[in-house]
Amino acid sequence: MKLQRKNRLRAVAFGAIAVSGALVLTACGSDDNSDGGSGGNGTSKTASNVKCEGKGQLLASGSSAQKNAMDLWVKNYMAACKDVQINYKATGSGAGIQEFLQGKTAFAGSDSPLKPEEVAKSKDVVKGGQGINLPMVGGPIAIGYNLPGVDNLVLDAETLAKIFDNKIDKWNDPAIAKLNKDAKLPDTKIQAFHRSDESGTTDNFTKYLKAAAGNSWPYAPAKAWAPKGGQAADGSAGVSSQVKQVQGAISYFELSYATAGGIKTVKLNTGASAPVEATSDNASKAIAEAKITGTGKDLALKLNYTTKAEGAYPLTLVTYEIVGDKGNKADSLPATKSFLTYVASEDGQSVLKQLGYAPLPAEIAKKVRETVASLS
Repeated sequence: MKLQRKNRLRAVAFGAIAVSGALVLTACGSDDNSDGGSGGNGTSKTASNVKCEGKGQLLASGSSAQKNAMDLWVKNYMAACKDVQINYKATGSGAGIQEFLQGKTAFAGSDSPLKPEEVAKSKDVVKGGQGINLPMVGGPIAIGYNLPGVDNLVLDAETLAKIFDNKIDKWNDPAIAKLNKDAKLPDTKIQAFHRSDESGTTDNFTKYLKAAAGNSWPYAPAKAWAPKGGQAADGSAGVSSQVKQVQGAISYFELSYATAGGIKTVKLNTGASAPVEATSDNASKAIAEAKITGTGKDLALKLNYTTKAEGAYPLTLVTYEIVGDKGNKADSLPATKSFLTYVASEDGQSVLKQLGYAPLPAEIAKKVRETVASLS
């Protein structure tokens, strides 16, 4: 019996060594496996294709909506490019832009393009150039909710506007019941959470409400939350955590936070033949209708928040990486270009869907790659 037990332990140990070796090989990657695929554990096998340039620390900050994508991109890139350490802090779009305009970071992540006054201020940081918007990742803004016993909640823009403006405060309100005739809606108080920090997710959410809900949303779209009342939390992680913990809660955040937290999400009644679920594929259908409104190397997009196309989820956002078209800091430029080249590549974009993000449409991605190559 002792000999059999010893043999079993030895077999387990050899198995663990074999698995460990396989994981090391997967993490290191190889040119033979650089086929654009991704491993089932959420790691890419393609970052070894990257042309590594630069060295040292690369500092960036901003959008928390793209944090899960950025975490994976950074992990894959640094596995291939050992001389670069990328430190991305998900401080929120507003804070990210502010740090970039103060010259503290090589690039910023923002879920809204730069405002004209921010472009003007960027000229003090990127000498001889200006800040530009490079769309890099898209995705649905999920409306997450915590309502036990209700698994297929449908809402429309007008009802959402009234919920987040504190005009509807019970889950069995007639407006909600009308959209969910087969659901058993409880007489539970609605706990609506919004972002406490300046957020591009808030900006896009309120742009959607303004465009699709009409007079039911009387506020101008902005990164800062305008209505009075409601409850607030910091970052996408903060509001999604509150929804998970608080019965009756509802909030808005990037889909990967709902996926990671096991949070139920609302289907939107857009006027199409069936309510539309928040998925990366459905967001891609809406983002495909986006138009480039930036000039020169700026690739800012205008999204169609009122699309009624079948299966198109209109409550989407695009996260931009904000850099200078020229005049970037010489010590960080090579690593910045190398990293953003990977992020915009087919390999970098292909890993997004596994996290619930929407890869860029092919034509836009091609323009982003061309622009990154021209940065100076």
